[in-house]
Amino acid sequence: MAANSERSKVEKYARVLFDAGVTAGRVGADLVQWRHAMKFSPEVIRTISDLQEASDTDLVESVQRRLSELVDEDDQVVVATVTTAVQMDKQLREAAIAKCEELFDAQVYLVERVDPKIVGGILIEGRGKRFDASVRAQLANVRKNLSGTFMGGGNDE
Repeated sequence: MAANSERSKVEKYARVLFDAGVTAGRVGADLVQWRHAMKFSPEVIRTISDLQEASDTDLVESVQRRLSELVDEDDQVVVATVTTAVQMDKQLREAAIAKCEELFDAQVYLVERVDPKIVGGILIEGRGKRFDASVRAQLANVRKNLSGTFMGGGNDE
């Protein structure tokens, strides 16, 4: 009987979300958001619910900015975004965390991004700093140095 009750609740919640998404024309986007919502901590879900109940959902972006500032001000933990051209494996992830902890001298919460445009290497961002060891940045430096050599070179002959 309990399984039937649970199934009924699941159907009700899923149907309400589906119907609202269809009406708003964003059922696919709602599914993606729902998949991300499964990762939310209880405090995030509770805060979003509190914002909704208080009709303060227009404050979501401001709360995010202030939370980000508080995290940045905290010397205990650094949120570091690491961008690579391909998905990191366990060994690379551990090396990236170790490098970030060395750079920021703090415990690191790693946010991973994949951007094939950096070609290779790694880009680390945290505490308002950016360390770019990507192949794209290295190629840009080579290009800049070469153009300076050819554009500003004197008459050697």
